[in-house]
Amino acid sequence: MQAKPSFFLSLLYGAVLFLSSAAALVLEIVAGRLLAPYVGMSLYTWTAIISVVLAGLTIGHWIGGRLAEGALPPATARRRAGIALALAALSSVAALPLLRLGAAPLLAVGIHPVTAIVTLSAGLFLLPSLFAGIVSPILTKLAVDADPTHTGRTIGRMYALGAAGSILGTLAGGYVFISLIGSVGTVLSVAGLYTALALALLAGQRRAFVALLGGLVVTATALAAIPQALASPCAVESDYYCLRVEDFSGQSGRDSAVLVLDHLGHGINDRAQPTLFHSSYLHFSDEMAARRFGRDRLDAFFIGGGAYTLPRAWSQSFRQPHLHVAEIDPQVTRIAQDRLWLAPDAKGVIVDHHDARLALQSLPRLPQFDVVFGDAFHDIGIPPHLVTREFHAEIAARLKPGGFYAINVIEARHEPRFLFALLQTLAHDFAAVEVWVDGDEMAQGERITYLVLASDRASDTPVLRSNRFFSRHWLRLRNDQVRAKVQEARVPDLTDDFSPVDRLMAHVLLAPEIGEK
Repeated sequence: MQAKPSFFLSLLYGAVLFLSSAAALVLEIVAGRLLAPYVGMSLYTWTAIISVVLAGLTIGHWIGGRLAEGALPPATARRRAGIALALAALSSVAALPLLRLGAAPLLAVGIHPVTAIVTLSAGLFLLPSLFAGIVSPILTKLAVDADPTHTGRTIGRMYALGAAGSILGTLAGGYVFISLIGSVGTVLSVAGLYTALALALLAGQRRAFVALLGGLVVTATALAAIPQALASPCAVESDYYCLRVEDFSGQSGRDSAVLVLDHLGHGINDRAQPTLFHSSYLHFSDEMAARRFGRDRLDAFFIGGGAYTLPRAWSQSFRQPHLHVAEIDPQVTRIAQDRLWLAPDAKGVIVDHHDARLALQSLPRLPQFDVVFGDAFHDIGIPPHLVTREFHAEIAARLKPGGFYAINVIEARHEPRFLFALLQTLAHDFAAVEVWVDGDEMAQGERITYLVLASDRASDTPVLRSNRFFSRHWLRLRNDQVRAKVQEARVPDLTDDFSPVDRLMAHVLLAPEIGEK
C-alpha cells in the first residue's frame, strides 16, 4: 500500500526538478537579450552570463546539499525547496526593474567595459541561479527517501531529469520564447513557472502557501505601480536582434530615422531623399561606385541589409539597378519597410533572407557583380565566417573586372590588429587592397571607421571628393605604409579553420577610449 504514494511523490519531485532546471536555462538564454541593448552581444557578454549562471547554480547546489542533510521530515524539505523556488521567482522578476533603472547609471560612471558587463550579469542573474540551484539536492534527497530501495537508480534519474530540463530550457529559450513573447514576457513566464512549482511543493502547508500567495500580490502590485520597470527597449525582438527605430530629425533637421540593432545605430534613412547619406562610409561607397561605373546600370550584392540605406538609394539613383540583399533577419527587412521608408517593391531590390555566405555561394560562380558591399559587421560583433580567405575567394569569383568589395571596419587608430589581419587575408585573392578614411575623421579620437576596398585594379585617385549633398572627402592611405604595418603586426591569415576575430578586436572593447559608443 505504500508504493502508490511513493510513486506519486517521486513523480512530483522529478517533474519539479525537470521544470525548474528548464526555467534556469531559459533565464540564462534570455539574459543575453536583456543585456544586449546596454552592452551589446559579444564573446565577453556571453562569457560573463554563462560564468555567473554556473556560479549561482554551484553555490545553490552547495547550500541545497546543506539544507538536505540529516533525517529531514519530508514536509520540511518540501517547504525549503518551495521557498527557494519562490525566491528564484522573485529575484527573476526583480532583474527587470534593476536592469532598467540601474544599467544606465552604471555605464555612465565610465568603468571598464568588461567590469560593467560582469557587474550587470552578476547583479541581475546570480541570485535567480543560486535559488534555482538550491532545489536540486533537496529534491534528489526527497526522491531517495521516497524510494530507499533504489538509491542509485533514483539519483541517476534525478540527474538525468535535471540535464534534460536544461536542454529543453536552452532550446525553448533560444528558439521559441524570446521571438514569440519577447524577453520581458519570457522572464515573467519563468517567474510564473517557479511560482507554480513552489505552490505545488507547498500544497498542504497552509501558512507557507498563504505567505507565498501574499508575496505574489505584493510583487504584482509593486510592478503595476512602476510600469516602466517592465517596459522593453525593443520595438521588435527577433531571433537575432533587439530592434528599434529612433527619430533622427532633431539631429538632421529633416524627417529621418535611425535603425538601432541591440545598442548601436545601424543606418540612418532620410524620408524624402533616399540618396542623402548621413553615414560617411555609405557615402564613400556610393561615390566610388558612381566613379567606376557611372549612374546607368549597377549589379550589387549586399552582405547584410541593415537599414537598407544603400539599396534604397541605389534603387533610385541608378537607371538599371540589380541589388541582391542577403539579410539573415526577416524582421530587419520588415522594420525597414514599415518604419524606414523602404518600398516593398523598390526597383531592382531582391531580398534574400539567408546567411550572406550561403546566399552568395548559392549563386553561379562567375563574374556578375560590380560591387559587393559588406554591412554585416555590428560594431565589434563581426561574424568570423564572413572575413575568411575562403569567403573572400567566393566574392572574388563573382566580381566583374573593375568591380570592388567594400567593407567598413570600426577599429583603433593605433595598432588595429583585426584590420591588419583582414588586409593580409584579402591580399591573397585581390590584386588591389586599399584602405580609405574620411578626411575629417582622421584628426578625431582613437576610434576610426576604416573603409577597405578590394578589387582587381587600384583606384585611379588617392583622394575621393563627394559630388552631392554633404561635402566630404576621403583619403587613401599609402599602400607601402599599410603593407609595412601589416607585416610588422604579425597577425594570422583569417581562415575557416582559424578566425580569431574576438581576440583581434579585444582592444576595441577593453580600451574605453576606443570602445566608447
